[in-house]
Order: sequence, then C-alpha cells, then structure tokens
Amino acid sequence: MRRLLLPLGLVLAADGAAASVDPGQAEPPAAGSVLIEKAARRLTLFDSAGHAMRTYSGIQLGDAPAGPKRFEGDERTPEGRYVIDYGNADSAYHLSLHISYPDSRDVAFAHARGRSPGGLIFIHGQPNGFQGQRMPGDWTDGCIALSNEQIEEIWSMVADGTPIDIKP
Repeated sequence: MRRLLLPLGLVLAADGAAASVDPGQAEPPAAGSVLIEKAARRLTLFDSAGHAMRTYSGIQLGDAPAGPKRFEGDERTPEGRYVIDYGNADSAYHLSLHISYPDSRDVAFAHARGRSPGGLIFIHGQPNGFQGQRMPGDWTDGCIALSNEQIEEIWSMVADGTPIDIKP
C-alpha cells in the first residue's frame, strides 16, 4: 500500500484517507528498503536498486539507545532485519509505521529468560499536540522518532512490506 504525501497539518481519518489531496502533486518515488543506523542517528531510504534516495539525520531513539532491544520495558530500539508491516494514521504520534519486532528469534531469546520481548515498535513523528518542533533527546520507549515533516515524507514513500535493517 502506497501512502499519500500530506501537507503539514492535514488531519487523517482512521482509515488513512485524507480530507483533500492536491491532484497536481506528483507521486513520490517508492522506497525499496529502509536503513536505520542508531549510532549515526540516521535513517536512509533506498530505491529498489539499492541507491540512497533520502537521508534523515538526528533521529531519536529509546531512552537507552545502546544495544539491541531484548525485553519489554528496556527502552531500547531493536537491531536486526524486520519489515514495515503497516501504517497507523490514527496513532498517539504524528503518523506511525510499524516495525515487525519481535520476530521469532527475539521471542525465543526473551522467553528463554522468562521475559516478554515487548513490541509496538514504530517509526513515528512527534506526540500529537506537542507544541514544539521536536521533543528533546532520546525519549521513546524503543521507537524511532523524527520531525513531523520527515515522517510525512517517509510515510508517502514506504509501503507495507518494505524491509528495514536496524544497525547498532
């Protein structure tokens, strides 16, 4: 499913439909994959041939950004290969793209230690109703946060099923 590029401030319905769309606006290119580099604080969108299309710096991570997510509540951002499996236009944050964490390895690791792996990891914008440009520092519970403008562009280019690699 491709998503539409939305003007800042446009309200979306729960089904993702926009109130109005500029028919003259060109459809943005589709991303073939997403790369998150946690230490570099960078998100890059690649086309299907593996060429970088867009790079976003200054991403925000979980409160404990070093190391992979292992357990619910550890406030870490996962590391590994996952998939963007759905978008949520009606989330508590300005647009959100769900990452398929935990996978079977994550579940097995956590369960072997009597713990839950957690879940509900997203790429998203800032909290709805937040009056500033961006929350300061790392503030998520393991998600990847960007500015509202950045997530709007990413939302328009990343379809369900797009692979995402999250590197340390």
